[in-house]
Amino acid sequence: MKAALTQIRQEDLDELNLRPLEMRLIWRMLRYTQAHARKRNWLFLTVVLRSIQLPTLTWIIGAVINGPIARRDPVGVMWGAVGFLVFAALTQFCFHFRQRLALELGESVLQDLRRDIFQHLLRMPMSFYNRTKIGRIISRYTSDAEAMRVGWQDVFFITAVQGGQMLFCAALMFWYDKVLFLVVLAMAPILYGMNYHFRRTLSNANRKVQESWSRVTATIAESVTGIRVTQGFVRQDVNAGLFTDLLMDHSVYNLGVARATGVFLPMLELNSQTFTAVLLIVGGYRVLSPTIHMDVGNLIQFFFLANLFFSSVQPLGNMYNQALAAMAGAERVFRLLDAKPDWEEPPTVRELPRIEGRVEFRDVSFGYVPDRLALDDMNFVAEPGKTIALVGHTGSGKSSIVNLITKFYLPGEGAVLIDGFDTRDIQGDSLHRQMGIVSQQNFLFSSTVMDNIRFARPAATDEEVVDAVRKLDFLDVIGSLSAGFATAVGERGANLSLGQRQLICFARAMLANPRILILDEATSSVDAMTEARIQKALVTLLQGRTSFVVAHRLSTIRHADLVLVLSQGKIVERGTHTELLEANGTYAELYRQFVKR
Repeated sequence: MKAALTQIRQEDLDELNLRPLEMRLIWRMLRYTQAHARKRNWLFLTVVLRSIQLPTLTWIIGAVINGPIARRDPVGVMWGAVGFLVFAALTQFCFHFRQRLALELGESVLQDLRRDIFQHLLRMPMSFYNRTKIGRIISRYTSDAEAMRVGWQDVFFITAVQGGQMLFCAALMFWYDKVLFLVVLAMAPILYGMNYHFRRTLSNANRKVQESWSRVTATIAESVTGIRVTQGFVRQDVNAGLFTDLLMDHSVYNLGVARATGVFLPMLELNSQTFTAVLLIVGGYRVLSPTIHMDVGNLIQFFFLANLFFSSVQPLGNMYNQALAAMAGAERVFRLLDAKPDWEEPPTVRELPRIEGRVEFRDVSFGYVPDRLALDDMNFVAEPGKTIALVGHTGSGKSSIVNLITKFYLPGEGAVLIDGFDTRDIQGDSLHRQMGIVSQQNFLFSSTVMDNIRFARPAATDEEVVDAVRKLDFLDVIGSLSAGFATAVGERGANLSLGQRQLICFARAMLANPRILILDEATSSVDAMTEARIQKALVTLLQGRTSFVVAHRLSTIRHADLVLVLSQGKIVERGTHTELLEANGTYAELYRQFVKR
């Protein structure tokens, strides 16, 4: 268990060593507001007004005390109070729109960001998903993106308000009394030193919190997806122990943030109170000194402004903490958006015209990792309308051939040709539109049977969907469901049996009317009766299409036009079922083992 946890931690070491606060990230986050420039500019205006208004209110209070009240002028006091109330109302009006615009901008930018993440994920090749945990992807889309929203709608603009408020207060204090202002200014190096020290502590702590949460969500996603395996092998206690360790780690990191924050914020507040005491001493001396003669009213106004100045310190400390979380989230989100696919289609690719279905592997070598080949110098031709069976033990290269035909991967050497077109030179989408795939791990979306079949061709009518099922002779199967074609299949098809799910996948392929059809262990997970129905339907489905059939059940490939027997990435035998049996080689041995079962 500890070894597994150590391995999980090791995967995140690179991310933990990155700095969360960088101007590059801040500017990139701000660029996301350009699409909403009008709303952002109005928000900046309200920020500027808001940063001026509270110091102005404080100045009005001091001016009334130092003026009409000191002169014992009741009319002046009344007008001062009315002016204060009017300006206070304007302040709250501005506050309302500052909050509203910030929330709207944050939501708009978050929507744009999540759209970009989703579109980027759709463009990534299969190799990306083979090496990236689904929990990490979900974490980028949810918690990390949410942390960035806080950065947009809170950190940027609340910091601007509080920072602007401090600057305006500083200008007024400098105008009232330069000596007292220098006392306030002396606090700056101390605040900077504290911020520098705690910045590094909170930076590392917040990054570890974000990464530990990513590990927690990744484990939850895996546990839910693999719950059948977990329960089937009685791994509940072991997995629960591993998950408890992850939660303990996350809790420890959270407590680290809390402890650092618990020290940082009280120290900021203590410094503010200490400097207030220093101001009392220095200000009292300047009022009482016979040579300086500072007005008491000016000292009162200065104290009001100093208190407002120091009151911004704690919110800025809180915003700094949230800024670290936003920057940590931005690091991971932008790293995902910047992730380059292993290969990209060049601008010169052309759209594949309607094909006959001729597939050729010409001197193809391919490996998922550079130093280990999955296919080695592969050569074969599949003529249009023919059925090609791929046979071999696990790891022999069957799935690799399928991955290259579908252009989920590109060959390292040689060429895969579709009707004479190199797959490197054609648009992947134009190929996939003429291709149908039914795999062992059938996947249905959380919708109705009708929608899942129509997924192959969204513009198809209900009649065309029904006709596709009728051609495969599955209408009785759909009719036996509780609501027929309107039956909700549940998440990943949970409301249907394995056989029913597979039949729906065959109907989906039939509706697509593909020129190239790939059946990747498509019948291995169904019962014998369902397999018999599928075999009957295959006669219709395979007719006139170039088909590649990957199967361990050799009974499903007896009528293939060409059988390719694979071993360690090479074709060791090729021919028809009858020819290979007569040759009494590898295929014949595999068939004898199959018959004995």
